[in-house]
Amino acid sequence: HFSRAPGRVNLIGEHTDYNGLPVLPMALRQEIRILFSPRSDATIQVANRAGEFGPREFSLSAEIPPDSPGDWANYLKAPCQALARRFGKAGGDPALRGFDALVSSTLPAASGLSSSSALVIAMGQALLHANQLALPTLEFAEAMAGAERYTGTQGGGMDQAISVGARAGHASRIEFGPLRMFETPVPPDWRFVVAHTLVRAEKSGPAQKAYNLRTQECREALEIVRGALGETDLFPGGGANQDPAIGYPQLLERICTQELVELGEKRLDGTLLKRFRHVVTEGARVYDAEHALKRGDRLTFGLLMNASHESLRDDYEVSSSELDLLVELARGAGAAGARLTGAGFGGCAVALAAPNRLDAVLAALEEGYYRSRDLPTSLGQLLFVAEASDGASVREI
Repeated sequence: HFSRAPGRVNLIGEHTDYNGLPVLPMALRQEIRILFSPRSDATIQVANRAGEFGPREFSLSAEIPPDSPGDWANYLKAPCQALARRFGKAGGDPALRGFDALVSSTLPAASGLSSSSALVIAMGQALLHANQLALPTLEFAEAMAGAERYTGTQGGGMDQAISVGARAGHASRIEFGPLRMFETPVPPDWRFVVAHTLVRAEKSGPAQKAYNLRTQECREALEIVRGALGETDLFPGGGANQDPAIGYPQLLERICTQELVELGEKRLDGTLLKRFRHVVTEGARVYDAEHALKRGDRLTFGLLMNASHESLRDDYEVSSSELDLLVELARGAGAAGARLTGAGFGGCAVALAAPNRLDAVLAALEEGYYRSRDLPTSLGQLLFVAEASDGASVREI
């Protein structure tokens, strides 16, 4: 059996998903692939074709001890523990069967293109298939988003939803609480260029701390703004005791973006103001970008990408000199817009170009960025035109 799960490029809506606000990604043709053969016992044995990831073995159970933080085994164990808890039998009934597996990838690791979530999805899919179990698409995506928190990252649910539910040729606005997906065709004359900084966007170690800290800062900012609203007719009964994850959508539904920013400026200062301003403006940009996508308005979409990058750089503080350079090079060569994609701290940038500007953008990135650097792999794996692809699947071979 062959389980595949694609990576994704997020076109706009960065660091919004864990704040309950929408995102607009599309799945890539690059993917994680797992060749697997079911076993009769509860053992999982996994090898990886990439030499940097050594073989791992563990037993299925509702409590699988994690490896050290950042170890790739944790992304194998996360879906297995979650599904063992969901489907494992109590008492003397047979538990889930394990499998032997070989992992390969056409996705660069730690690139901001969701290789870790694709691995979680591909593993979870393999385990379901090995046990002749199934879950509805979005239910599976939500289960895997929850499962991935086993690794220590307090992420949202974008990566899992798009990896599972994507449709070729389309981008999807993904909404949370409840999880929903709304597809829009990508105009045939739009080209999204993905460029890797060569800096690993680790979701472990210091980057995980920075990522999780921003999650906390967003919650703190929200609580202060909520407190300022108090017992208003916007939030009858007082909103301050609700789950913070629900708060940002409620604010944007009831108050226009500019008023929210002004309210934030009155009540917040320093870092919390910056984080709040990014989240509410980025949430609004997702809807504006979706409208531009539907109209085929490349100019507006590009300007929104540019505004997103500025906000991520200045207010969310997750860009880097390498990401900024890629963005500047792409824009300078005639891209309609460019921004960092993924969590930041390294990883990739994405640029939107018209067909007649594509070669110039690719050449500018190659000449201005990659020519002077040692490349760990072929340029085509680091700089490519994204193809909006289908979501995850399992095939018999």
